[in-house]
Amino acid sequence: MKKVLFTLLSVVLLWSCQTDGGSNLVETDLMQHGVPVTIMAPDSATVKARNMGTLMKDVTVKGEGNYDLQIMASSATTSDLARVKAEQLATVKTNRYFSRIVSEEEKGFLYEMALDTNNLNYNFRYIHLQGDQEIIFSAGMASTLSLEEAERIYEAVKQ
Repeated sequence: MKKVLFTLLSVVLLWSCQTDGGSNLVETDLMQHGVPVTIMAPDSATVKARNMGTLMKDVTVKGEGNYDLQIMASSATTSDLARVKAEQLATVKTNRYFSRIVSEEEKGFLYEMALDTNNLNYNFRYIHLQGDQEIIFSAGMASTLSLEEAERIYEAVKQ
């Protein structure tokens, strides 16, 4: 009986000590910024949108906890998700600091950049095709994310 009580108490204590890095994330509709998606973002996030010509929109979402997201929305050139993902993978792999793919799934991937042996940075690409739009999510251009931060933002943008 003591073992069961001790085990139960240990589990409860471990569970109560865990912090949820995403607990302050709220649904954020980006339609008013010209991108027809809803993501999870910090409730205090700032959203900035700018047109890059007539065919592309660049939206940045920044908030607490090193939340730094860039969204590029443009007219889709194909409805083939695998092709778009392969193009994104190829682009990422041409970067001289690209180190490895950390994880990969149908609509996206996380990857590691090694600026040198002591400086690792993580980023991701998540692809969302909707109607005639191609929406690519990634970490902000100047952001430096730990693996945990990149995973948290990646999970927050999944549809």
